[in-house]
Amino acid sequence: MTSLNQVRAVVTGGGGGLGRAIARALARRGGRVLVADVNLEGAEATAKLVEAGGGRAHARRADVSVYDDVARLAEEAERLWGGTDLLVNNAGVGIGGPLDAIPIDDWKWAVGVNFWGPVYGCQVFVPGFKRQGGGHILNVASAAGLLAAPEMAPYNATKAAVVALSETLHAELAPHKVGVTVLCPTFFQTDIVKSGRLHSSDGAAIANKLMSRAKLQADDVARLALEGVEADRLYVVPHPDGRWMWRLKRLAPEPFYHRLLPRIGGIRGRVAR
Repeated sequence: MTSLNQVRAVVTGGGGGLGRAIARALARRGGRVLVADVNLEGAEATAKLVEAGGGRAHARRADVSVYDDVARLAEEAERLWGGTDLLVNNAGVGIGGPLDAIPIDDWKWAVGVNFWGPVYGCQVFVPGFKRQGGGHILNVASAAGLLAAPEMAPYNATKAAVVALSETLHAELAPHKVGVTVLCPTFFQTDIVKSGRLHSSDGAAIANKLMSRAKLQADDVARLALEGVEADRLYVVPHPDGRWMWRLKRLAPEPFYHRLLPRIGGIRGRVAR
């Protein structure tokens, strides 16, 4: 997409954090935003901010792990604005801890939101993009999906799946003039720890400290993500630490990168202190 001005957008997980930041950034471009979140009050608060920021907005409750909820978002956008130009699959949940400490129900929860949510979004909105001859999907993954750090197995696996989904669709949808961008940030301030399920004693303290130290926060990540959409880039890795670690993994996976990963547990402990 060469421009997001006056775009018709659907943003899942828009009730706070990055979803809210993206919705507000679209408002500054005069966008029309359907804000979806499992927390309707949060979505409504974001919608008011979009209206105050120069855009137009509607809020809807949606659980992205439920196909019918996502399908209703496409129907609602069609009813309100005659279609959608930008789908932001942003809703996500955090899970951490050693593999054998994480209950299977938590795996199912992560897969439902982090994996099936984007799959349902793409499945539901792509036909409309094809009919209108264009559109763009912004899938919010994570640097975790590229780097696979220890004690984050459900999160890493689901976010890696979103990266693979995005790579596949980038090639598949190009002939239809439908763009795909996958966003892979590292740490910035959100509520993902508060709403997540962590199964290690120091996980929350470590994550909160890393988030508070980040130089790029939600508004910065939102801006860089939308610039990536406008430039039709497949990958947006906004944080320098994520970019350097991703380069290291690609350049020296066996000699160095995968030997480094077991030591990250010790680094995590020092960060917490």
